[in-house]
Order: sequence, then C-alpha cells, then structure tokens
Amino acid sequence: MNTTEHPVLLFDGVCNLCNGSVQFIIERDPDARFRFASLQSEEGQAVLSRFENRPSDLSSVVLIQDDQLYARSEAALRVARQLGGGWSLLYAFIVVPRPIRDAVYDWIARNRYRWFGKKDACMIPSPNLQSRFL
Repeated sequence: MNTTEHPVLLFDGVCNLCNGSVQFIIERDPDARFRFASLQSEEGQAVLSRFENRPSDLSSVVLIQDDQLYARSEAALRVARQLGGGWSLLYAFIVVPRPIRDAVYDWIARNRYRWFGKKDACMIPSPNLQSRFL
C-alpha cells in the first residue's frame, strides 16, 4: 500500500473515543486520503509487523505515512495537520517536548474506557465507508 498517497491510521477498535475520532477524521477528509484499520485486526497487525519500533499495546493510535511509523501524540498531531482548516493549527503543539505531549496522551489513553466506554467488538464500517478500511 502506498502510505504517501493513503496514510494508514491504526486505532483501538473497541474504544468509543477512538471510533468517534475515526468518524471525525472521515468527515473532515473529503479527498479520502486516510485509510483505517483497528489495531486488533489481522490487517492492522500485518501493517504493524513491518516495523521494529511498533507499539506493543493497543492504547496508542498509530499513523503509517511515507513508510514511517508515528505513534501517540505525534500521530494525532500529524493527522490534525492534514485535516486542514482550523484543525491543522493543532500541529503547533509539536513544539511541546514529546515527553510532555505523550504524558498527556497517555493520561487520556489510560482513562478512555472509563470516560467514553468501549464496545464488545470492533466497529464494522458501513458499506459506503468500507473502501476506507483495510
């Protein structure tokens, strides 16, 4: 897969916050650049297996773009930059040192199920969105 033309976003498929974030991105990606897969899926694991520096847990969002792996806060900020409009301004937070950004990210990740809940199974995309998922 050409990750320059179609960056791949891997997410926790049972997390309501993560699923909501994917829907948010889809609505703001009219050119359908991003492709998606849950971290729990065979497809997601196959994509991750290509990288030695892959995260070992499912609490991190992962962006694969230009054959590079970005995780946690860097992945989220890189996605925001590509959404355009006011959302791209969030990329300015990249100047915050990574340990600080990732500490905030990890705090949200640790509490995401408690705050937003979780599903029993991964989201199944609607037929009109299936082409956006691996």
